Amino acid sequence: MSRPTRRQVLHGSAAALAGAALAAPVAFADTAAAHPADGHGQAAGDEPSGGHEMPMPFDEMYQGRHIEGWPADEEGGQNGGHHSSGSHAEHRAGQAGPHDGMDFVVRIDNNDLHVMRNADGSWISLVNHYETFTTPRALARAAVRELQGADLVPVVTG
Repeated sequence: MSRPTRRQVLHGSAAALAGAALAAPVAFADTAAAHPADGHGQAAGDEPSGGHEMPMPFDEMYQGRHIEGWPADEEGGQNGGHHSSGSHAEHRAGQAGPHDGMDFVVRIDNNDLHVMRNADGSWISLVNHYETFTTPRALARAAVRELQGADLVPVVTG
């Protein structure tokens, strides 16, 4: 029985490595990591954000926490009563409102979660600052998971 040469072993190894590299994306496409149930990517019940389109408002209970969100230019969100102190007249008179500079308002148990939209249309928050999310709903759900039952402390500026 003859032993393989070094050249034959190297060629065989290179062919096996190339085959594995080509097969990996196909194998990964059907795993749970490629299709997350929540958080990154498209979650069940989430609408696509469509790049730079404004996401749809939401109001739901998630893991025992009340999460809600709406475009900041809509007064008071879906239920009409989500209005912090300060009247419209004060806001027009030059005082900054609680949601100035924000595209979308997200609340967890009636406390504002500061969210920011990235240039690529993804979303981040102060709770999950190094993770991006496709929608504010997915971001709010991830923040609830990260808080692990702790209260959200509002950001105080000025």
